Amino acid sequence: MAAITTLESLLEMGFDRNRAERAVASTGNQGIEQAMDWLMEHENDPDIDEPFVPPAENVLGGIVEEQSTSEFADTGEGNLSTVLFRLEELMRFKQAERREREKAEEIEREKTRRKQGQELQQIRQKLQDDDMKKLADQRRKEKMEDKLARQRVKDKIARDREERAQKFGGGTSFSATPTSQQSPTSPTGQGPPPTKREYDESRIQIRLLDGSTITAVFKAQEPLAAVRVYVQMNGNTPEGLDFSLLSPYPRHLYTELDMEKPLKELGLVPSAVLVVTKLKNEESSL
Repeated sequence: MAAITTLESLLEMGFDRNRAERAVASTGNQGIEQAMDWLMEHENDPDIDEPFVPPAENVLGGIVEEQSTSEFADTGEGNLSTVLFRLEELMRFKQAERREREKAEEIEREKTRRKQGQELQQIRQKLQDDDMKKLADQRRKEKMEDKLARQRVKDKIARDREERAQKFGGGTSFSATPTSQQSPTSPTGQGPPPTKREYDESRIQIRLLDGSTITAVFKAQEPLAAVRVYVQMNGNTPEGLDFSLLSPYPRHLYTELDMEKPLKELGLVPSAVLVVTKLKNEESSL
């Protein structure tokens, strides 16, 4: 019996003829092992089952290489079965080898995926930590700016107090007086009294929420906001309380726009009486 060719061996093992011919041609008819390796590597190619056109040189009709010829030479009907058996064993070995290789590659891909996931998580954590740090720094900065702004207001009030104290003979220009005591020079209404003098200061008596009064002297060009700040610092008003100032006679509730206007423009020079009132319940404070 003639020696078994590579193509015949593949067909005996159950491979499709089209695939077998393609494998033999692609490996140059170098032997059954190379052809089987090619088939297992290319079994998922999109063109594996397209009609195969044999090359010009006849590589399909050649016999197995010299080693294969000597190893699988026909010496009888029983030897053919032995050859097929050994070829099937070789195919199973190659398939097991491929599965082990694919398993190892899958393990490496999983390791790479986990490593990338850990790196991504670390990057996200770092970004989150940076954002939290920036937010904390911003809050500290805002608190510091607020503290400095409050300190500037306190310093300004202190400087004004010293200037007034020096001008009035070294005594303090601010004094708290009982509710029942009222300066005889305090006007009973809003606006300056008839006079030909041009006043540059205003003496303002302020009635607090608890009924007590305090008196202070301000520059005529100071804004009404200076009076409100003085009340916040010296009037024992609860921190955060939203209040405004009210002129009782004639009744006039000063707005936020009024707070930026000079006392002289608001008719509070040379003296005036103001009442501290809660914005939502000014009627009950009178």
